[in-house]
Amino acid sequence: MAELILKTETPRELGTRPSRRLRRGGRVPGVVYGLGGESVAVAVDARELRSVLNTEAGLNALLTLDVAGDRQLSLVKELQHHPVRNEVIHVDFIRVDADVAVEVEVRVVLAGEATKVTNEDGVVDQVAFTVAVLAKPESIPNELSIDIGGMAMGDTLRTGDLELPEGVELAGDPEDLVAGTSISVIESEEAEVELDEDGQPVEAAEAADQADEAASDASAE
Repeated sequence: MAELILKTETPRELGTRPSRRLRRGGRVPGVVYGLGGESVAVAVDARELRSVLNTEAGLNALLTLDVAGDRQLSLVKELQHHPVRNEVIHVDFIRVDADVAVEVEVRVVLAGEATKVTNEDGVVDQVAFTVAVLAKPESIPNELSIDIGGMAMGDTLRTGDLELPEGVELAGDPEDLVAGTSISVIESEEAEVELDEDGQPVEAAEAADQADEAASDASAE
């Protein structure tokens, strides 16, 4: 896999107003920390950040950060999003050692068809969509799949049932629930919905008003 290099700008001015100016200029404020080193406030280009995270590895993509000319192997620890526009407004990077295992969340995907369940008018309910694992940076899997083909009503699948690649270990309890089964319930009657004077559902209208107000407030900032 090609090396993913992300150039950062540092130092950057701290505070709410400077961070807003950065976002208006298409950059995302962030911080780099870990491995016993000092925390460094940085800024990254928003488009470049989306690009390096738009791979099969997603948020677990192994990045090489260019911090003032110093190459630092890193992972994204946390992304903060704007509540209305869903844009990234802050990013935390954590430095990692290529030879030391780190704990990360990996996506869980259900594979196959549980025909025994569907034949009894049941459904498979996925409870956990990610699972915490320990792995060296180069060994972090993009996702973990678990086969539901053999499930019958009343069966459960737990994190201990996941087949982990070599070099990957569970970080949590192997008894944590991943998926279970339940009876499929089909509503025979539509729920009564209260409408406003424009004929729109009241709850939907209120949600839209709140979103508009939040967007207006954000635009005014």
